[in-house]
Amino acid sequence: MEMRTIGATGVHVSEYCLGAMMFGKWGNPDHTDCIRIIHRALDAGINFIDTADMYSAGESEEIVGKAIKDRRDAVVLATKFHGPMGEDPNMRGNSRRWIMQEAENSLRRLDTDWIDLYQVHRPEEATDIDETLGALSDLVHQGKIRSLGSSTFPAEYVVEAQWTAERRGRERFVCEQPPYSILVREIERSLLPTCARYGMGVIPWSPLAGGYLTGKYRKGGDVPGDSRLARQFGAQLSDPRQQAVHERRLDAVEELLKVAADAGCSLTHLAMAWVLEHPAVSSAIIGPRTMEQLEDLLAGADVRLDPDVLDRIDKIVPPGTSISGQDPWQPEGLRRRNRRRPR
Repeated sequence: MEMRTIGATGVHVSEYCLGAMMFGKWGNPDHTDCIRIIHRALDAGINFIDTADMYSAGESEEIVGKAIKDRRDAVVLATKFHGPMGEDPNMRGNSRRWIMQEAENSLRRLDTDWIDLYQVHRPEEATDIDETLGALSDLVHQGKIRSLGSSTFPAEYVVEAQWTAERRGRERFVCEQPPYSILVREIERSLLPTCARYGMGVIPWSPLAGGYLTGKYRKGGDVPGDSRLARQFGAQLSDPRQQAVHERRLDAVEELLKVAADAGCSLTHLAMAWVLEHPAVSSAIIGPRTMEQLEDLLAGADVRLDPDVLDRIDKIVPPGTSISGQDPWQPEGLRRRNRRRPR
């Protein structure tokens, strides 16, 4: 497993980051099996684990904490906050009040004294970014977190956060965690160049596009019963617009399968290698639910793509474009409540 640095931090992480979203009731409820998967990943050379407080309502963090208890110093540990953790309206978001409380909760669930990378899971219009950076900076100064990052921030929010940190003397975001795959390439337009400009690392989530780039969903075939799509991750196929996107994705997958076959690798390995080809990417998140899925991903860790393969992929999904039914960066001004006619 080759290593890269997270931006300009000097922290070396494996090219694969083990994502823990599927550990717990959202995916694999067997804690013992999840721990075995984590240990196998560590033994294979992965030293970077990413989770979040909201994954299975804290259960994922607890599983990760148990798995790395005797290996803590060898693991670069990342988690996130923002999502709801209860019915109380203040048990979520990016406020100082919640950050200071939830950081302690994550430390307890992870059974650790420090978090290497503490990330804002999503931006929040209602909270001044200085409020968020101020709280995170205090946690750095207290030794409870080492670095801070953002997730699914549009380029303009990344710039605002960097300027705020410089002008107010705050700790700054050292990395961004955006969605990025062959099927979702918007970030190539502005986000990736912005991250490069500020020396930020990039840790893409969903490099397999929610399972589409494993080849499990095929044109004219049924959706597998144990897949994320069947469990309501990704497009909701009852929606006509999402169904149309689903069909467009399947068309692309059929073409990509031909590219993978000619390249002598599986579609999964092609997709992971493609994400890692971008020079801005520090590490790509894998999210196995089973040991079989992990082993398949590990088998493709050394795959590299020739320029002609990359060119063929660009013809199927051109740079900067996406085949997506959702916009994770929908501007606040376009939300229904902020339009002229909010009905």
